[in-house]
Amino acid sequence: MSYSFNFGVVADNWDQLLIGAWLTLRLTVISIAIGLLLAAVGAYQLSYGSRWLRAVWQAYIEIVRNTPLLAQLFLIFFGLPAAGLRLDANVAAVVALAFNFTAYAVEIMRAGIESIPRGQIEAAKALALSPIQTFLHVVLKPALAAVYPALAAQCVLVLLGSAVISTISANDLSSAAAVLQSATFRPFEVYLAVTAIYLVMAFGLQTTLDLIGRQAFGWTRAGAR
Repeated sequence: MSYSFNFGVVADNWDQLLIGAWLTLRLTVISIAIGLLLAAVGAYQLSYGSRWLRAVWQAYIEIVRNTPLLAQLFLIFFGLPAAGLRLDANVAAVVALAFNFTAYAVEIMRAGIESIPRGQIEAAKALALSPIQTFLHVVLKPALAAVYPALAAQCVLVLLGSAVISTISANDLSSAAAVLQSATFRPFEVYLAVTAIYLVMAFGLQTTLDLIGRQAFGWTRAGAR
């Protein structure tokens, strides 16, 4: 069985893939930013909140971590309209990705908070700092530094997991690839190019996160600080 490779179809339609890749990056970055903010709130409430707040967050974490991202995406995009809330595909994608990422990031941040020596927190109380002030000025940065590698890895997984949003017609890289291969009947060439683009984006995101970690926490991939 012979196969004649033709990467010209990829070269001729490279702009479509780049547009899809750019949207993938934008949706990923927005989802991560929202997820990190929500995770910080959740980690604070899990550590210092009331019993019912902790119960709510724990239930949310268990539900999200034990259900597929695809099911969550479908629930948001196809299920919410039944309740009168219809979201654009790209907006639904961001909501689903942030919703999923937050559950993992909360647990990672909480592990960082629990690694902080109790003496630092007691010293903050002795200085009459409020719980929020203690969290923001004493706990948050060293907690993030302790778990930064795991948090950075989870951010990359958001990028790779974003491929599922093509199932709701979001115009991301995977969607652009599906359209292109349907028009050209060259799935091998198209998806080989898409795999390379995802690899470049993942490497670029990881490199960017490494730089941020180095500047913010003195973190390196080898773990030296």
